[in-house]
Amino acid sequence: MKKALWLLAALIVLLAAWAVLSWPREEYVASTSAAVTPATLARGAYLARAGDCMACHTARGGPAYAGGRSLQTPFGSIAAPNITPDRATGIGAWSADDFWRALHNGKSRDGRLLYPAFPYTNYTRVTRPDADALFAYLQSVPAVRQANAPHQLRFPYNTQAALAAWRLVYFKPAVFAAQPARSAEWNRGAYLVEGLGHCSACHSARNAAGAGDQSLGGGLIPVLNWYAPSLTSDAEAGLGSWAVPDIVDLLHTGISNRATVFGPMAEVVGRSLQYLDKPDITAMAVYLKSLPATPAQKRPVEQTGELAQVLERGKKSYETHCIDCHGADGKGLPPHYPPLAGNRALRMDSAVNPIRIVLNGGFAPGTAGNPRPYGMPPYSHLMNDTEVAAVVTYLRNSWGNQAPPVAARDVNRYRSTPVD
Repeated sequence: MKKALWLLAALIVLLAAWAVLSWPREEYVASTSAAVTPATLARGAYLARAGDCMACHTARGGPAYAGGRSLQTPFGSIAAPNITPDRATGIGAWSADDFWRALHNGKSRDGRLLYPAFPYTNYTRVTRPDADALFAYLQSVPAVRQANAPHQLRFPYNTQAALAAWRLVYFKPAVFAAQPARSAEWNRGAYLVEGLGHCSACHSARNAAGAGDQSLGGGLIPVLNWYAPSLTSDAEAGLGSWAVPDIVDLLHTGISNRATVFGPMAEVVGRSLQYLDKPDITAMAVYLKSLPATPAQKRPVEQTGELAQVLERGKKSYETHCIDCHGADGKGLPPHYPPLAGNRALRMDSAVNPIRIVLNGGFAPGTAGNPRPYGMPPYSHLMNDTEVAAVVTYLRNSWGNQAPPVAARDVNRYRSTPVD
């Protein structure tokens, strides 16, 4: 066993050396910032909202941007750092160049490679002027003296050598390049979605090495165990058939006539997207609607006597707990009670989201456009695993919906998963 670990360590060192020798020279883009003005600070604050920086860099109940939140990954936990202007424990001693290098190249001020839990694989697309404005804003927030906690990662993921090898394979710095054939609105939306919005961090599948892509093809969010649906597939959350105003409503308020956001996406809307200007949200909607669609494939569900019994049990639970809000026809009362008939979130191959919503409840974010959100209560204390499986199976196979049945063991797997 020890020999195998030494061989693995030697391989990592060799890969790291290769990475250093093969890595392209860092692209440097000179700062265009002049004196910091109130307009620059306002722009930086806006960009911080667009990047949802506070979500990771602020512990629950802690000072803004002072770090301390533990981000759980399949490889261990990563402690989000203090990014207030404290010189000893934050980024007060950093320059605008240091900050740009972190966003664009994924390197800290002292040259250490940063872990991609900080999504520099997306932030590398941020322009230098936006990076400078964001830095100016962070330098203006109250400084907090709070030392950064160490990461708790397993070997070999806790080594810079392993990270260098990972970057060689999965990361290449690249500033966003506008497409001349597209409109300014489309390019603005692409810039926000691909860059500061880092949508692909959740909405793309990750491989065994924790690397994702920019496909927005959907994937299970590691550790959190929520499924971020594909934004291209007609079978999941592809938006090609949506009207732009409905997409705008969903992103800006958390509710629309077509769907309601729950789970991690509710946090994104509540903490970030609701604060963006309507033109920027519209640009994002235009870009997302334009993504190449993957046609939905019909998957016939075999009708058996056992399935009929499950559907009958599920129907009884639905009539007891759900019918008052979602209706006998499954059409709901949008935008507050979302329709279940034709709801793609119910028809996906993965049933994890409806299982978790039935177990833990579903709560849209409180936003300026939805200040008194309607919520769905949890039923984990009222229904056992078999009953939850039956009602979710019923939802997935009623009112024209068609999707594979859910087993009680699937429910049990997510019953113990933390909500946050």
